[in-house]
Amino acid sequence: MQSYNVDGLNFDFPEEWKVSKYDGWSFYRNHFAKMWNGIKAVDLLAVDSFGASWLIEVKDYRIHQRTKPSELGEELAHKVFDTLAAMLPAKVHAHDLDEKRMASFIAGCGEIHVILHIEQPRKHSKLFPRAINPAHVQQKIRQLLKPIDAHPKVVEMSAMQSLGWSVS
Repeated sequence: MQSYNVDGLNFDFPEEWKVSKYDGWSFYRNHFAKMWNGIKAVDLLAVDSFGASWLIEVKDYRIHQRTKPSELGEELAHKVFDTLAAMLPAKVHAHDLDEKRMASFIAGCGEIHVILHIEQPRKHSKLFPRAINPAHVQQKIRQLLKPIDAHPKVVEMSAMQSLGWSVS
């Protein structure tokens, strides 16, 4: 198993998958993001054993709740778009060989899947309400990202929808 910690959540992927924390890439931080203000990144990139790519964004609102849940879909779409836009230049110009290889895998994939992993308080309370309805966010990102992934998923630890990795 390969393990990656994102926002305090541990993501465990099968050994045969290729996985990378994209928002930590040198190419992204030192080159691509400096092109202009506002360029964003998803948290994880993964390529499964069938050659499909997975763009994974992680949000944990169990302690620090989101103030504007209505903007989450647009935020994710922006991150996905910016991340995909960076793959071709990273494939050509990244100095880190692992980043260059991963960009090549993503750029050459046969399928693209977008996943939003959200953790929220399990119980509604006045102090920590579940402000985000996963179905509403999924509908919004489906509209925005249809040309990239017609069936994006919004998941949480208790409802992983048979994805190829686990989260704890």
